[in-house]
Amino acid sequence: MVSKEISNLNKEELLRLIEIYTKNWLAMDGVWFQSIEDKFGMTEAIEHDENAWRRFTVIEANRIKEFLKLPEQAGLQGLAKALKYRMYANINEDEIIYKDNLLIYRTLDCRVQNARKRKGMEFHPCKSVGIIEYGLFAKTIDSRIECEALSCFPDITDDTCNCSWKFTYGNK
Repeated sequence: MVSKEISNLNKEELLRLIEIYTKNWLAMDGVWFQSIEDKFGMTEAIEHDENAWRRFTVIEANRIKEFLKLPEQAGLQGLAKALKYRMYANINEDEIIYKDNLLIYRTLDCRVQNARKRKGMEFHPCKSVGIIEYGLFAKTIDSRIECEALSCFPDITDDTCNCSWKFTYGNK
């Protein structure tokens, strides 16, 4: 259900509101994480982050899959399309490289890491969370897809991006 006020917005206003909502979503994700990090430390915060993403990423993928009317096994092409509609896709600079039976997703400029750097905080060690987040997102789009971290903090192997992920077909 959309409120009357939002229904009356023009396209430009709606696009601006989407940007505001996306930033608000990321701010909420960050402040709950930092609350746990400040009180209990990074290890505890990561554990809760992993648990949250284990649930949220499937919800997000299913809603995007339904919105895009993707088939049950949407393949790497379906995944490439779905990745463009994630909340992060609206606020991070990214790129998708798709060829044959391989998809590489790269975050070129990450708002989370930029904010932590600006605040003088250590980078978010997001690899374990990303494996859950991207792996389950992909599996929700197509259960045959496997995900592998190529470069992600704290294991940066490619300094041309914040993180990169490889998606291939598994053995199913």
